[in-house]
Amino acid sequence: MLQTNSEIRGATLSRTPNTNYNPDVLTCLANLSNDEVFTPPTLVNSMLDLLPQELWCNPEARFLDPVSKSGVFLREMAKRLMVGLEAHFPDPQQRINHILKKQLFGIAITELTSLLSRRSVYCSKIANHPKYSLCTEFTDEQGNIRYERMQHTWLGSKCKFCGASKAEYDRDDTAETYAYNFIHTDNPLSIFKLQNMKFDVIVGNPPYQLNDGGGTGSSAMPIYQKFVQQAKKLNPVFLLMIIPSRWFSGGRGLDEFRDEMLNDRQIRIIHDFPKAGDCFPGVEIKGGVCFFLWKKDTNGKCIINTHSGDKIISTSERDLLEKDADTFIRYNEAIDILHKVQSKKEIKFSNIISANDPFGFDMREENSYKRVKPNLKQNEIEGDLKVYYYGWQSKGLGFISNKDLPKNIELSQKFKVYISKAYGAGEEYPHQIINTPILGDTYTCCTETYLAIGPFEKIEEAQNVITYIQTRFFRFLVLLIKNTQNAMKKVYQFVPLQDFTEPWTDEKLYKKYGLTEEEIAFIDSMIRPMEG
Repeated sequence: MLQTNSEIRGATLSRTPNTNYNPDVLTCLANLSNDEVFTPPTLVNSMLDLLPQELWCNPEARFLDPVSKSGVFLREMAKRLMVGLEAHFPDPQQRINHILKKQLFGIAITELTSLLSRRSVYCSKIANHPKYSLCTEFTDEQGNIRYERMQHTWLGSKCKFCGASKAEYDRDDTAETYAYNFIHTDNPLSIFKLQNMKFDVIVGNPPYQLNDGGGTGSSAMPIYQKFVQQAKKLNPVFLLMIIPSRWFSGGRGLDEFRDEMLNDRQIRIIHDFPKAGDCFPGVEIKGGVCFFLWKKDTNGKCIINTHSGDKIISTSERDLLEKDADTFIRYNEAIDILHKVQSKKEIKFSNIISANDPFGFDMREENSYKRVKPNLKQNEIEGDLKVYYYGWQSKGLGFISNKDLPKNIELSQKFKVYISKAYGAGEEYPHQIINTPILGDTYTCCTETYLAIGPFEKIEEAQNVITYIQTRFFRFLVLLIKNTQNAMKKVYQFVPLQDFTEPWTDEKLYKKYGLTEEEIAFIDSMIRPMEG
């Protein structure tokens, strides 16, 4: 049950900043979808604890949640300000009027969440309701939690602001457009009909992705980075957001954002949750989530905190961009291991891995891509190539005429190793990280589901590559880059090439690179033995 005005006022006045109380309807609120995840109050307060305590005692400080869903960020900030500003405004009604009208601002992501946010913050979906609204000074229904139904601005087939697909989101008034107000304007302050307002703090949990007609999950189009970039343009003193951790290694639509973030020395704290369920119970977000604190006009290393369950299991102050790594190393314990491997200055294993479509075939639905769909046969004719395929509602082995191979004929004729370019391992550690490799005989090829490793003149070399892939050492180095189910060529760039005239074991590799018992134990805690 939602609380009455008197109950809200009582809780607001009596609650200390770092105390959570239950029951709380916003703790139990179901998520609209995995793209629009509501933030639990306990998590919100963990984030707000990163801000300086003196902010809550400053009657001039202004706060913005540009992606309000439940209103929980604004509500929890109001509680802190009600405690911190008591000396400035002894009268409770005067205090709450000042906080809600002068200090707290929100931009809702949909009309539904605008009503929910106002109900959470003002105790009324109508900001100027004469009976139920906590603030007695608003003159319109929206107050400082604004929402305007907007349409995308199409440039060809895409929105110029967010990149949404016109075919997917060009909708009439009966359907939600998901043209989020904050990022669909060059001047977000115009939403409040203001020109020169400065925000001390911008905080929130933005939408994570949009379905662009090409897939969902990790293959859908990420959008959260646009909210971070737009927030920085407003030049706040502090920026505090929780977003998916996939930006650590980049990927579709994120490479530019990753480079920007990893080179931004104003990011001072990151709290990383490899298992998103530790933040959002019941929600699976591949690669986990993180929240970060950005502070204007600072320059230094970042404090990286890794979480498991309700505990911080590792803390390290370091640069986000690891030297000679060109990416962010997620696990603090992995830094010394990687340094030992890189000190050998060996050739990268990724040098012998093919592009995403080794032989130019596509087994997906008709018209999804322009690559060739193989004309598979079930019975072999002399001179045919064996095809490993997966997709188009089927999987297995087939045959194709040698003359129908689009590319890499020489590779098809030699020994190689096939490995799928996607593997969903879930969030529980230890896990396998990548799929089980397949020995590719001579005169074989594969569809785009697999990557090809090689070629090799002798079958023993290919077999020894498989022993290497099966080691925990190999797959641990892949883990340092692989934050989603996708396992393209780039996730192997930390793996060094070995001499494949001999087989490999973890014991040989640990000795070669001089790993300590503690480092070996950490690898074992993250990587399980490979099946098959």
